[in-house]
Amino acid sequence: MFGWTLFSKTKTDDMPKFLVVGLGNIGSEYRNTRHNIGFDVVDHIAQEKEVSFETLRYGQLAQTTHRGKKLLLLKPTTYMNLSGKAVRHWMQKEKIAPAHLLIITDDIHLDFGTLRFRAKGSAGGHNGLKNIEELLGNQQYPRLRFGVGSPGRKNQVDYVLGQWSPTEQEQMPERIARAAEGCLHFLSGGLASTMNTYNNS
Repeated sequence: MFGWTLFSKTKTDDMPKFLVVGLGNIGSEYRNTRHNIGFDVVDHIAQEKEVSFETLRYGQLAQTTHRGKKLLLLKPTTYMNLSGKAVRHWMQKEKIAPAHLLIITDDIHLDFGTLRFRAKGSAGGHNGLKNIEELLGNQQYPRLRFGVGSPGRKNQVDYVLGQWSPTEQEQMPERIARAAEGCLHFLSGGLASTMNTYNNS
């Protein structure tokens, strides 16, 4: 049974609605790679909330609630470079306000495990964010950048599509849990409070 069948329409209709999107690529070859950290964070939230994903149009979707808010968790199945198709579709379908959207993405400009919530900003060379910006027509949407460290002299594509180092893998559970906690705080405490509490933590 999928998560949204557990809640009757009447119980959640009047709740403020949020869409948290983890960016990544579908397919077993991309599992546990740096570029898929967005998938990992929303998976963690789904596990904590004991809900499951169902494959629907442009993505895998799960639904739950958190402190009086309705939460939709989305993993686009469009591949990274077309993430905007999934984001735009589900924002329109579910009537999600831009301020209630949160995109989770990897960032090579931040040290491993660093969390950076932002209200807006440029794509910073990230193809998933570029496509979202293009299809939404602006940069005015909250995002969580999860630091994956710099590739240094390595090829950037190979680096972000590569597996975590053994040291990083050791630290990953705590970092993912912290990121997931920040995403839920965004729902209940707002973006400003989330930035103050979780950025660089």
